[in-house]
Amino acid sequence: MISTETAELRILDAAESLFYGRGLQAVGMDEIRSASGVSLKRLYQLFPSKGELIQAYLRRRDVRWRQKLAAYADARTTPEESILAVFDWLYEWFGEPDYRGCAFSNSFGELGATSPAVAETARAHKEAFFGYLTDLTAAAGKPAPLADHLALLAEGAITTAAITGSAEPAHRAKEAARVLLAAA
Repeated sequence: MISTETAELRILDAAESLFYGRGLQAVGMDEIRSASGVSLKRLYQLFPSKGELIQAYLRRRDVRWRQKLAAYADARTTPEESILAVFDWLYEWFGEPDYRGCAFSNSFGELGATSPAVAETARAHKEAFFGYLTDLTAAAGKPAPLADHLALLAEGAITTAAITGSAEPAHRAKEAARVLLAAA
């Protein structure tokens, strides 16, 4: 029998691939069982409901997404370079073969009206991202409202890239961010 930790990882890996690739409502627990190789009984022992599995998937994705972004952007020499690096990181993310937009916006669109937990998780993710940009903006000595403008540029690029299938919106948003930084 596999360990609890291994079973959880296999389930969450399968859930992430399926939920992100096809949507929350389109994927059943039996598909996750099949993809993870974990028995349905064990799956329900670890995640008693699909809603709990969705929350675990979103929480894990939030942490990993924000850590990857921060590791990339924080490696720059100046706060301004870190801000612009956010858009470079988005460009790389948009170019991934399985890119399907923001998992949190997608989840909110699917279940936000009927699942307060999904709505709150999506809001918390966006607030954390906006907070990160607020910190970068403050470190750069720029006016606080600039962070909201940068966040909206990033969010627009995320959505546009998903719809168009192109990573180029990140470059266009970066150029707009550069103009805003210079003007601030």
